[in-house]
Amino acid sequence: MSNTARHDQLAPAWSPTHFLGALGAGGLAVSFFMYILFMTKHAGQPIPSFATLSAEFATGSLAMQALIAASVTGIAVFSVLHVILLVWNIQRFSHWHASDNAQAMRTTNTGSSLMAAPLTYAMSINVGFIVGAVFVPGLWQVVEYLFPLAILAFAAVGIYAMQIFSGFMTTMIVDGGFDVRKNNSLAQMLSVFAFAMVGVGFSAPVAMSHNTTVQVIGFMGAAFFIVAAIVFGLVFLIMGMASLFENKANPETVPTLWIGIPILTIIGIALYRMNMSLAHNFETPWAEGSKFMFLTAIFSLQLVFAVIGWAVMKRTRYFETYVTGPQRSPGSLALVCPGVALFVFANFLVNYGLVGIGAVDKFGAVYIALYVPMVALQAVTILAFLRLTAKLVTRDTPVPGRLAAAE
Repeated sequence: MSNTARHDQLAPAWSPTHFLGALGAGGLAVSFFMYILFMTKHAGQPIPSFATLSAEFATGSLAMQALIAASVTGIAVFSVLHVILLVWNIQRFSHWHASDNAQAMRTTNTGSSLMAAPLTYAMSINVGFIVGAVFVPGLWQVVEYLFPLAILAFAAVGIYAMQIFSGFMTTMIVDGGFDVRKNNSLAQMLSVFAFAMVGVGFSAPVAMSHNTTVQVIGFMGAAFFIVAAIVFGLVFLIMGMASLFENKANPETVPTLWIGIPILTIIGIALYRMNMSLAHNFETPWAEGSKFMFLTAIFSLQLVFAVIGWAVMKRTRYFETYVTGPQRSPGSLALVCPGVALFVFANFLVNYGLVGIGAVDKFGAVYIALYVPMVALQAVTILAFLRLTAKLVTRDTPVPGRLAAAE
């Protein structure tokens, strides 16, 4: 075997982008939650809980029982994988963060990849909330006491994210080091992704709590991080596209062209929750037609990102090189999030949009037909996740900090 071939088979050194593996597992757990969120009865509750699922399983049809069983199994499996991958990354991060490699990263374009850590931590809180609701009996009865804790948890992750981001931006603005020619991707949008994930976390108590103080605090927290995501999203999108047009795409980083898909999903969900809170709690109605228009606009923009990204990745043979081929790149883990995000937001569009305006009957033939490509997308995303984690998450993944210490 040649030196090049051996090099291709080696696992790349750990970097913060490896956190995207844990993020993808958490996202897949959330994707299975969509089935029971939209297809099971949970009257009087915004989301299903152990009690509502138990009642539905006991009285429902065989098909409903199979749906619930498959959904909770999927949630359990991918939540466990999320925790395993999270611990795996935290262990390596603890060795890496003080290394020369880490210090160098903070002074270059790649410093934004540090935002993968708070992004994943915010996802962990969301996954924990879902797991608690689905698997812990009686938890929903005390959920109002948990919402303030959730707000505090997201605030802590948000502060951590702002510290990383402000440090990176200050270094780039004051000391320089940002190379526009090497910014030929949308990698800087990872910061936007992190802010949006914190924002959607804040929006959960806004939509679910009956306590006005909790709703207002959550609303303001969500507004802060969603506005930050939108503003810097526009900045980094323009910067990245300008560099792409001028310097052409880096074949290894073209999956970043799909990062707009998960960002739009969580911004869309956050804004949906915030508008529904205003409608339910503050007498600001939101018409079904307006909901449909909002969801359709977001989904359409996601499809634009999907088509462009797919075309570029096919042209650069990214899938044959980094997914099914021998080359290994931690950035390929970013392929999982768009698949999850498009599936999740399609659920919102079908159920809150099409069913909401009466264009589609719930559980009718058209409704089921719409879910066929959605389930196929979820299945393909799961296969991609399993392939990429098997390829990139290994015991022998080198950690630069540890290696430097040994030398």
